[in-house]
Amino acid sequence: MENPEKGGRRNPLATANLFSKLFLCWLTPLMHRGHKQRLNENDMYGVLPEDRSENLGEDLQRIWTQEVRSARKELQDPNLTRVLLKAYGKSYALAGLYVFSLEAIKVFQPLLLGKIIEYFENYNPDDAAGLYTAYGFAAAMSISTFALTILQHLYYYQVLRIGMRIRVAMCHMIYQKALRLSSESMGRTTTGQIVNLLSNDVNRFDEIILNLHYLWVGPLQALVVIVLLWSEIGPSCLAGVAAIALMMPVQTWFGKLFGIFRSKTSVLTDGRIRIMNEVVSGIRIIKMYAWEKPLSALVTEVRRKEICQVLKSSYLRGLNMASFFASSKITVFVTFAAFALLGNAITASSVFVTVSLYSTIKLTVTLFFPLAIEKMSETAVSVHRIKNFLTLQEVERRTFEPPLEEMKENVVEMENLSCYWDKTLDSPSLQNISLSVKPHQLVAVIGPVGAGKVSDEESSLLSAILGELPRDTGALRVKGQLAFASQQPWVFPGTIRSNILFGRELNPKKYEKVLQACALKKDLDVFPDGDLTLIGDRGATLSGGQKARLNLARAVYEEADVYLLDDPLSAVDAEVGKHLFEQCICGLLQNKCRVLVTHQLQYLQAADKILVLREGHMVGQGSYGELQRSSLDVVSLLRKDEEQDSDNLSLHSQWTNFSHSSHSSLLPADSSCPDQPPAEAAPTLAEESRVEGNVDGHVYLKYFTAGCSSLVLLLIVVISIVAEVAYILQDWWLVYWARAGVSNSSAPVVGIRNGVNATPADAEFHLTFYLGVYSGLTVAAVVFGFVRSLVMFHGLVKSAQNLHNDMFNAVLRTDVHFFDVNPIGRILNRFSKDVGQMDSMLPITFVDCYQLFLQNVGVVAVAAAVIPLILVPVVPLLLFFLYLRRYYLHTSRDVKRLESTTRSPVFSHLSSSLQGLWTIRALGAEERLRKTFDCYQDRHSEAWFLFLMTSRWFALRLDSICSVFITFTAFGCILFRDGVEAGQVGLVLTYAVTLVGNFQWSVRQSAEVENMMTSVERVVEYTQLESEAPWETEKRPPPGWPSEGAVTFDTVSFSYTADGPLVLKDISAWIKPSEKLGIVGRTGAGKSSLISALFRLAEPRGKIYIDGVLTSDLGLHDLRQKMSIIPQDPVLFTDTLRRNLDPFGRHSDEELWRALEEVQLKSVAEDLPGKLETVLAETGSNFSVGQRQLVCLARAVLRRNRILIIDEATANVDPRTDELIQKTIRDTFRECTVLTIAHRLNTIIDSDRILVLDGGIIQELDRPFALLQNQDSALYRLVQQTGRAEAAALLESARQSDQRTEPNGSQNPRTERSCPESNEM
Repeated sequence: MENPEKGGRRNPLATANLFSKLFLCWLTPLMHRGHKQRLNENDMYGVLPEDRSENLGEDLQRIWTQEVRSARKELQDPNLTRVLLKAYGKSYALAGLYVFSLEAIKVFQPLLLGKIIEYFENYNPDDAAGLYTAYGFAAAMSISTFALTILQHLYYYQVLRIGMRIRVAMCHMIYQKALRLSSESMGRTTTGQIVNLLSNDVNRFDEIILNLHYLWVGPLQALVVIVLLWSEIGPSCLAGVAAIALMMPVQTWFGKLFGIFRSKTSVLTDGRIRIMNEVVSGIRIIKMYAWEKPLSALVTEVRRKEICQVLKSSYLRGLNMASFFASSKITVFVTFAAFALLGNAITASSVFVTVSLYSTIKLTVTLFFPLAIEKMSETAVSVHRIKNFLTLQEVERRTFEPPLEEMKENVVEMENLSCYWDKTLDSPSLQNISLSVKPHQLVAVIGPVGAGKVSDEESSLLSAILGELPRDTGALRVKGQLAFASQQPWVFPGTIRSNILFGRELNPKKYEKVLQACALKKDLDVFPDGDLTLIGDRGATLSGGQKARLNLARAVYEEADVYLLDDPLSAVDAEVGKHLFEQCICGLLQNKCRVLVTHQLQYLQAADKILVLREGHMVGQGSYGELQRSSLDVVSLLRKDEEQDSDNLSLHSQWTNFSHSSHSSLLPADSSCPDQPPAEAAPTLAEESRVEGNVDGHVYLKYFTAGCSSLVLLLIVVISIVAEVAYILQDWWLVYWARAGVSNSSAPVVGIRNGVNATPADAEFHLTFYLGVYSGLTVAAVVFGFVRSLVMFHGLVKSAQNLHNDMFNAVLRTDVHFFDVNPIGRILNRFSKDVGQMDSMLPITFVDCYQLFLQNVGVVAVAAAVIPLILVPVVPLLLFFLYLRRYYLHTSRDVKRLESTTRSPVFSHLSSSLQGLWTIRALGAEERLRKTFDCYQDRHSEAWFLFLMTSRWFALRLDSICSVFITFTAFGCILFRDGVEAGQVGLVLTYAVTLVGNFQWSVRQSAEVENMMTSVERVVEYTQLESEAPWETEKRPPPGWPSEGAVTFDTVSFSYTADGPLVLKDISAWIKPSEKLGIVGRTGAGKSSLISALFRLAEPRGKIYIDGVLTSDLGLHDLRQKMSIIPQDPVLFTDTLRRNLDPFGRHSDEELWRALEEVQLKSVAEDLPGKLETVLAETGSNFSVGQRQLVCLARAVLRRNRILIIDEATANVDPRTDELIQKTIRDTFRECTVLTIAHRLNTIIDSDRILVLDGGIIQELDRPFALLQNQDSALYRLVQQTGRAEAAALLESARQSDQRTEPNGSQNPRTERSCPESNEM
């Protein structure tokens, strides 16, 4: 794996002094650079040693291992929470001190405010001592505000960093665990789930860390505030406290519900990402089958269920936020209603001290406390999921016994070994196997493809030696180092060289030898960058044969004692196969012990020992001669196979579990013509696109209009304004009331300040009037607040749903080339992370930002109405705020985007590691891969840490300016003390304080919204992908078309991209109705491209007619549904067997069973627990490769189309299954036109005609017998390469088929009739 160790520059924080650390001066140079130019990865500061993934992960892993040990002793479940507390408890407790001092100052501030207002209430111009105390209080107020700023900054810095460390350490542990999962555990989890653990679950630690301390600070602060309120306004404070107390259980209950919705959402998200993973992996097949609609329906359905849960939790969030705004109004209302009714006079100081104390407690008790509970229930769910994953069973560590010096010892010994993949489900994969292998031996393992097994038996034997297949009874000893080449070649994104070296030292001599032996030299000469050519995700840039040889080279380069080779010859053509066997297996490795699984029976003579397996039993073992002499019927099995299939050596294109990308995308890469320019040999992996500058206005527009019409948007604005007006009037009314000085005192006459005498009845009327208006305003503020919140959440979540569906449909409709150049991790990142942001984080942040914005406008309006002079400092402050915000956003946005793009490699690395688990473990590369993972994590941490620090830098600057503003206001009120009323001072000062917190928070939230909008931007970018031709057009095909199946290519050229090189050049050919046409040519000749052109996977130039209808006039679905394909890589989806055969639900059960019977899968299907309703495992792994291929054949049988294309479908099935497939095709598709791409010449030698392609040009097209008569023909040369006996058999086969077709003219008579049709064209 590529080591991404090109980390950022040295981190200045490591050497910064105290002042620089406190005020984050060390960041200013970066902010400055970000303001001037676009930042890239090299501008990031390196990670500090104490934040390195490796150090953090190892520490946590050590504590976890101890916990698991002690839990085992006490027979309990290990407790992950305890482990986290042990590792991070101390440093987190220290942060608690900051938060404690912070909240203490907040309680102390309103009292200072009260003292200042009291000075105005009892204002006496001659009282100099009073004036000085007032100045003293004002100074105390300013200092406490500055202290708040510093403390808050320290607290955030501390806890966010702890959160990051926990997350990084957890990811490290999850990845390390993933590398050790046993096969059984892999069955219990899916790639989607592990990716979700890394992308969503661990993020909970970042979120919970902020508010957890409020679980104890909140109640404590509430107590102190109640005591202070009692001393201020007496028992009527209890009414307000009761109101708050009633809110608490409601919000706690919300938190619980939240956890429930969260876990439901997680399961659905896992499911959606898993389906997405399969869709992206199998996109070629989906397009060829024209299955986009049922899959789209499936994803839309899962997404609908997911959105249902998301909507519920969003409504809860909306209620939570609205109740946060409403609670302060309600508590103040209840308190003062009680206060007035108890007959007290409302004074300015009592009003404002009370309001301020309530607002202090409001944040803590009604926002942070419930948030802590909500996050805690969410985190508990995630911790539980992670713990379950970390306690899955691991594969047994194989202890390597060093091989003894004398070479007489056996390297592999088995005695009566029996193994099960899963004991509860199936019969043993291996039963009573006894075998001993000496150091220099070549052991060949043969047998049919697994009949109903999870995996093929010969592969099971290798799995047992590797230690992947759990041993049940018997003994197994393996000595020395292992090397393994898997049947499904595994390549990871990186250069070809890094794929072969796999993290080992480069030894040039040995490296050259390996390249030579694995026949890779020719390929590398064609690539522009040689062995430094980049390979895309899942090896998208290589052909099947190249991947197989690369996979082999990786194993051969390893200095090992035992080489386990799982059918490496099946993906290459005859010539290369021979080269690999002679030069590599019997050449370079001749002095090593080799266990070779193969279906190529002609190599058996070279083996020292042959092992024959059938249904898990060993049917025979011995040398070739011994087996021939023995009376076993195995020999007849071999002989029979040799007669029919001895050339079953062929370019079987390898079936790969994940690499569903057909090799066509880069075929020219290994074409052999020297004069032809290397075509698109290896496009280097494009960097993930990052948009620059501000998020565009149209993205916002798209986001808001995706979920609501413009009418609804207008309604939201109106409701918001009404809510805000009611909100402000409620405060203002209190001031008005205090000024009127109305009280319900029993005094017969109440002197009102304006000197008018009033009667008690008047007072009674006054009280009801004031209270009535007050209640009305409160109710309005609360009701409109709730409506606004819910309507907005509903709209935004609907937007997320619609944008996701648009994106999914756009991705489904785009052309195949898009999937070749974009790694799967990148596409999934948008569907998991970005859609997750839009579902949960963005709506809440946006609504918050919007409400705050309205509030700030209201606050300034009120303050300006009372003291117009306040506008003087507000305007420059506002301008400065905006400038600072722009300055900050330049850097922060780039850092945030880098954070998103550095996250992708973490996921890509995880998913490619999961695909190559066996190879990684066999080569003992876990440690190297873990280091690479840590490097990727560190790269992500660099960006993440800088993102946290830049936002702290910004907040600190803003808060400091605000503190200055408060200082001005407090001293200003005292300086301009003449003619200022106490109520006005109170209003201005309380508002100044709230304005500060709010203003700063709104600017930060607006920046946060803009940062999160990059997710929307990334999703919108994918909704605008170029789509391929329409699925249906005006021109529908005639009914019953194609009735004959004649295909005409008229000067067709083809390339995968508009500006790409031509893969087919001016092809003209006419395929007769019902003709069986074989297509051959070496890797890269353009065979698969011919099929791609027929299916219009990219638009071909020239014309293709089917039964006289021009295919480019038709809609893609009309065209593709009329052709059946049996692909190279059998693709099955995680759904029921029924849906895998018939996703549209067009066929009856009877038809499905009949199709299964025709392909001889009926007995297998009947043994499944749910028959047709059995859900297949991820990628269909509970079927063997051969059976998966048969399922694809059954799909073709069901469709009953006139045209069938077989794309190397029989590559890795044993001769018997191959014969079965060929027989089914001959019987069932007798009347159809069949195009077969094959490397096993015997499968196509009896075709009506054979088409030989080379370098995208037709070399020859004629009856096989006629071609073989001509010694210069390309087919003749191909046949001769298979060996003498082989060639004779093929020639005989061609002669017989020629005699069969001779009597009725050249072909069947129907073809003659349709000839003229093509001439008219």
